[in-house]
Amino acid sequence: MFRRILVANRGEVAARVMRTARRMGIETVAVCSTQDRELSCLSLADEVVVLTGSRPYLDADQLIAIGEATRCSAVHPGWGFLSENPTFATRCEAARLTFVGPRGATMRRMADKAVARTTMSALGLQPIPGTDGTLPTVAAAREAADRMGYPVLLKAVAGGGGRGMRRVEHPAALVAAFEEAQAEAAGAFGNGTLYMEKLVVNGRHVELQVLGDGHETVVLGARECSIQRRHQKLVEETPAPGVPNGALEHATARVREAVSALGYRGAGTIEMLLDQDGELHFMEMNTRLQVEHTVTEEVTGIDLVEWQLRIAAGERLNPSEWESFSGAGHAIQCRINAEDVDAGFKPTPGPIDRLVWPEGEGIRVDSHLAQGDAVSPHYDSMIAKIIATGPDRATALARMEVALGDLVVEGVPTTAPFHLRLLAHPDFRAGRIHTRFVDEHAEALLGTGAAT
Repeated sequence: MFRRILVANRGEVAARVMRTARRMGIETVAVCSTQDRELSCLSLADEVVVLTGSRPYLDADQLIAIGEATRCSAVHPGWGFLSENPTFATRCEAARLTFVGPRGATMRRMADKAVARTTMSALGLQPIPGTDGTLPTVAAAREAADRMGYPVLLKAVAGGGGRGMRRVEHPAALVAAFEEAQAEAAGAFGNGTLYMEKLVVNGRHVELQVLGDGHETVVLGARECSIQRRHQKLVEETPAPGVPNGALEHATARVREAVSALGYRGAGTIEMLLDQDGELHFMEMNTRLQVEHTVTEEVTGIDLVEWQLRIAAGERLNPSEWESFSGAGHAIQCRINAEDVDAGFKPTPGPIDRLVWPEGEGIRVDSHLAQGDAVSPHYDSMIAKIIATGPDRATALARMEVALGDLVVEGVPTTAPFHLRLLAHPDFRAGRIHTRFVDEHAEALLGTGAAT
């Protein structure tokens, strides 16, 4: 096992990795920007190095130099920033710093979502109907949309987080949507290339958590991630309620075979869409952990960050042991952001004057903040992830409601009131959910000033 690792990320992500590393007896070197240097979570590290420059957490040269100078043997990129950058992964390996994640070549294969569709289709995973390649021009997009029928979804081949994605309901909206998606993707990812999928109306976003050791793959259940706003996930849970067993078993088997065929090493996420006929379709693969991995950990009892480190250090998975494993109970996660819901989820950075985290049976809080810390205007607005677990979905929901009621954050408004309204909604409680749920129930869930 590694003696010392560089944690090449910030905030809650870095804190999450460092807590597991400390439990495993691994020393950690944390990095921080000048804006983050006062965060209390840095006390978890054995050493802290302040980054310089305008985009410090994306500065591969600086991060690798720090890893070498501080005598680290591995780099954990967390999730976000450089975690899905194949060039960074390859450069770490060249510098004799083990990259805790998949190989650069595997990452490249999955990074281009259009290529990933073709690759996974050849390996037995049926993608959402769409273009086989990219769309070089608006004319090509118009031809594809006419062929598959409206509504359609334009998507960037790179990146994630819903950027470079536009829903197109009719031909008259195509040109503007194409230009907007292309410009947004180019600005966010340096790549404005688009492809197209047939829009699955009221589909459900379902994820499969995978672990691979380069030879064998295990699949650790399905997560429900349909509660979104502008393609940003707000609530996640596992098991995914109401997914037909036959469809899930078929998808699990195909995913295990496909990911093994890729020679995948580390943790990853297969994102799928459940249509109204009960069929699961491949959307994309994220070659990293997702923010919502915590719910999988809670029902399985497996620390996924620990297994990332163990696999990176050369440990193999024993399929016979993992195949006999089954999770228990139900877990749900709410992402608590410093945002004003009534103002359209506008970020509200600033100091936290008073902070009381909820406690109790089945409650977990993942955060990097403490009372007196400040939510930075320079990065994302997430304050914490609150996870509630119970023997069944009703118990997990009840515990989450109590936890949200016990949460105290003074100094900045948060999204907790929105989450309480969501949990109380009868359709949500009944599991009647889909990716347009928040938009469909905007009047009940959002403040009068919140734009959808």
